[in-house]
Formats: sequence, C-alpha cells, structure tokens
Amino acid sequence: QVQVVESGGGLVQPGGSLRLSCAASGSIFSIYAMGWYRQGPGKQRELVATITSGGNTNYADSVKGRFTISRDNAKNTVILQMNSLKPGDTAVYYCKADRVRVIQRQGEYIYWGQGTQVAVSS
Repeated sequence: QVQVVESGGGLVQPGGSLRLSCAASGSIFSIYAMGWYRQGPGKQRELVATITSGGNTNYADSVKGRFTISRDNAKNTVILQMNSLKPGDTAVYYCKADRVRVIQRQGEYIYWGQGTQVAVSS
C-alpha cells in the first residue's frame, strides 16, 4: 500500500557533497514525520535528521551544520543535502516515514525504505 524509495547515494571524496532523495507513494492520507537514519559498518542504526509536516527539524549532533533536511508535504518527498562529508559518514542511509495515515485504514504506521549506500573515501 505504501512504498518508500531512496535515491542519490554513491561514492564521494572527503569534503564533497551528496544529495539523497526519498519519495513515499501509495494510499497515503498524511505523514507526520519523515527522516533519515544510517547504519555504518558494525554499528547500530542511528538517527541522522528528521522533519515534521510542520517543518520542525531535528539533527544528530554529528551532522549539525553540514547536513540539511527538507520536505515537500504535497509530494511526500524528503531531501537530505549532505555537505563537508567525512569518512565517518559512510553508511547505508535509510528513509523513514513515521506516523503514516493510510487511506481506508485505521491507525498510523511506520514505513522504511530499502536504503542507499553512501561511501566517503579518497
């Protein structure tokens, strides 16, 4: 019923930039929050940045000042602009749609994308 698809990962040199995109589609009535999480080699999945439908944002301390999250509520898309990338940013980045209300279904749901690989290396 709802699909979440990420794009935009790749290999970049330290100090470079990447732009990740995520689109949620299907029988969506509304999405309260969308966000990005990442899982590095041998690490647990961690929050990178989130944004609510009202535009409130939250960033991990490690990315503040370097990453910017933005959202188009009408299109159910979210963008993560990543600048000044470091090798420590290497991870699989996952998009999450949180508190999703689905047409003709009760309740709220969480949906994850399949992830996109970001590698920062010289």
